[in-house]
Amino acid sequence: MRTGVIAKKVGMTRLFQEDGRHVPVTVLALEGCQVTANRTADRDGYFSVQVGAGEAKHKNVNKPQREAFAKAEVGLKQKVAEFRVENEAGLLPVGSTISAEHFVAGQKVDITGHTQGKGFAGVMKRWGFGGLRATHGVSISHRSHGSTGQRQDPGKVFKNKKMAGHMGDRQRTQQNLEVVRTDAVRGLIFVKGSVPGSKNGWLLVRDSVKVDLPEGLPFPGAVLDLNAVVDVPQPEAEEQVVIENTEAVEAAEAPAAEAPAAEDNAPEADTGSDENKEG
Repeated sequence: MRTGVIAKKVGMTRLFQEDGRHVPVTVLALEGCQVTANRTADRDGYFSVQVGAGEAKHKNVNKPQREAFAKAEVGLKQKVAEFRVENEAGLLPVGSTISAEHFVAGQKVDITGHTQGKGFAGVMKRWGFGGLRATHGVSISHRSHGSTGQRQDPGKVFKNKKMAGHMGDRQRTQQNLEVVRTDAVRGLIFVKGSVPGSKNGWLLVRDSVKVDLPEGLPFPGAVLDLNAVVDVPQPEAEEQVVIENTEAVEAAEAPAAEAPAAEDNAPEADTGSDENKEG
C-alpha cells in the first residue's frame, strides 16, 4: 500500500494520442502537496502518512495546527488528510513534496470527493417519483410525494423515507479511473473518467484497490527534490560572465580612444609656441 495525494480539480480538456485519437480528461493539480506527519504503530497503533495541500491564511488555522505545521517545517495547509500504509516501508519523509510522477500513465486510481450540491429538491427530481395525477381531483400538488405514513399501527414515518430535501454534496468515491498522463513540472495529473465534485474542489487520489498495480510504480512514492532545482542557477552565471567580459572590453578600449585626442592636442601646442617665437 502506498500513500495517496490531495489534488484540486481544475477542469476538463482533451489530450491527443500518438494515433490521432483525442481523449477527454479531467485535470487535477497538486498544489504544495507535502507530508506533514507520519503515524507509527509504536506511538499511534497504525501506519499512515498525513498529507497537506494548499495554502491557508493565518487566521483560518488554529494554534495547535500551526504548531504541528511548524514542527514539520511546512507552510500552513488548507486541506489535510491521512492515507493508511501497510508498514513502515510505506512512510515518506516529513516535509517532502509529492510529485505528480507518483502515478504513471495507464494506472487505475480511486478518487474521493464531494459531489456537486443541487440545493433543496423535490421528490421527483431527487428520487424520480412519478408525481400525482395531472387531471381532475388534484389541486396544485401535482409534483408532491403523496402520503408518507401508515395507519394507526405503526403510526409513524420510518427513517430513511424518500422525501424532499437537500440533494447532492455527498462524499463519493469513483473507482478505476485511468491516468492518461502526468506533468511533474506543472504538477498536473490527467485522468479519464467521471471525477466527483465541482471545479476548485479538493480530491483524494489513491491507488485502485480492485485492480492490480502496474510494474514500475515508485515506492514508497515520488518526491520532488527542490534543493536540486535551486542549486543549479546556470543561466544567471552565464549572464554574469558576459557582463564581466563586456566591462573588460570597455576598459581595454578606453585608452585607445583617448590616445588620438592627446596627439591632436600636441600639434596645437607646438603651433602656438611657434607663433610666439615669430612674434
